[in-house]
Amino acid sequence: MRYVSTRGQAPELSFEDALLAGLARDGGLYVPKAWPQLTSGAIAGFAGKPYPEVAVDLLEPFTGGAIARPELMVLAREAYARFDHRAVTPLVQIDQSLWVLELFHGPTLAFKDLAMQFLARLMDHVLAARGERVTIVAATSGDTGGAAIEAFRGSERVDVVVLFPKGRISEVQRRIMTTAAEPNVDAVAIEGTFDDCQGLVKAMFNDLAFRDRLQLAAVNSINWGRILAQISYYFVAAAALGSPDRRVLFAVPTGNFGDVFAGYAAKQMGLPAERLAIASNENDILCRAWETGTYALAEVVATTSPSMDIQVASNFERFLFEAAGRDAAFVRAKMGALAQSRSISLGEAMVPYRQNFSAERVDQAAVADCIRRVKAESGYLLDPHSACAVVAARKAMTNQSRHIPHVALATAHPAKFPDTMEAIIGSRPALPPRLASLMGDRERASVLQNDLGAVQRFVEDRAGQRSAKSRSGVAA
Repeated sequence: MRYVSTRGQAPELSFEDALLAGLARDGGLYVPKAWPQLTSGAIAGFAGKPYPEVAVDLLEPFTGGAIARPELMVLAREAYARFDHRAVTPLVQIDQSLWVLELFHGPTLAFKDLAMQFLARLMDHVLAARGERVTIVAATSGDTGGAAIEAFRGSERVDVVVLFPKGRISEVQRRIMTTAAEPNVDAVAIEGTFDDCQGLVKAMFNDLAFRDRLQLAAVNSINWGRILAQISYYFVAAAALGSPDRRVLFAVPTGNFGDVFAGYAAKQMGLPAERLAIASNENDILCRAWETGTYALAEVVATTSPSMDIQVASNFERFLFEAAGRDAAFVRAKMGALAQSRSISLGEAMVPYRQNFSAERVDQAAVADCIRRVKAESGYLLDPHSACAVVAARKAMTNQSRHIPHVALATAHPAKFPDTMEAIIGSRPALPPRLASLMGDRERASVLQNDLGAVQRFVEDRAGQRSAKSRSGVAA
């Protein structure tokens, strides 16, 4: 299996090289050269199978034999051993034809753990085999950063610097990042939005001299390994609900388009799913693009679902590449125009976009109403992001589709947003006992302006300090 850039001007890479590279050197995102195909029998066989085994079954064809199956199985079992539900991603029925897929049973109470725990082990395995060390820089709208710090904290081969928008994430999200004491991880509050943080990360990767000097690696969903590890729960849920003999509709809360692109990838591999329902909040660039055919950036609006407060949906570039028949020149032209004018017509990509997805904008009032309604009717408590998906799933129901299971992805635990939940339901959900000390632990974070030079100096200084300690024999 080889990997190609969506912009077509970077060399093809192996699985291991794509895993460590993250962003392609031409500014594009890596995708597999071809989609592995699964038989109906293989999909049906996922029902009741342990989650780590399904993950390996799906991951193995993408590795090109770079990592032996027994080694992959060890990594997968270690990754998912830390989840507090034996099923890893359990389904909960909350209404007729409506299920919630719980993706928040990992160590940081968010769906990002499902990919990050596995990705960290894959990267450590590859780096150890090569005798190499990397510096990860990541941007987060709330959950990716905590998942990355938790997954890589204490690693001897990986340093992590996470950028998050100051004052725009919940206290629990912030503390999951800032209370980690290991010296190989740093959380940095940026005076700006998530899009500013993401722009800084992309700029560092596009500075090739800086990138090479620090051996930069990425764990945002620009890294193909992140998307790959998220494909598993679509197959697990669909098989549990009768797939491939029964079609399933998934509603996905999304801002950066990574989670929903993993669902698209599952469909390309043979998963018999209906159109994927994109659930957005007031930062509705994906919905506006679906309705109008124009992908136009706007100002980021702070909402009760902060992890979705994004205007630049990075992974949409991967879908543009697919929708345009893998025409890299089309993608280069569109992304160049977007950088200049902040708005592009999707052109020939529009038909595939509407064929594969529906899109719903869910405002904060609808989120609050949904949380209260579901709690009253079923006793189930949704977080604001998951509520966006439930609203979108219900809107996607028609008389013709009511017999089809509708699955709303629950991407975070409600306890991550105590202030918001208290305002909506009048009480603050309790953190799981394993995180009971989080709110009292000492925080460690830096604050920087939205300035590329300042951020690069910070990253280089931290990486240099740890590299020096490593060379002197002190554990980094």
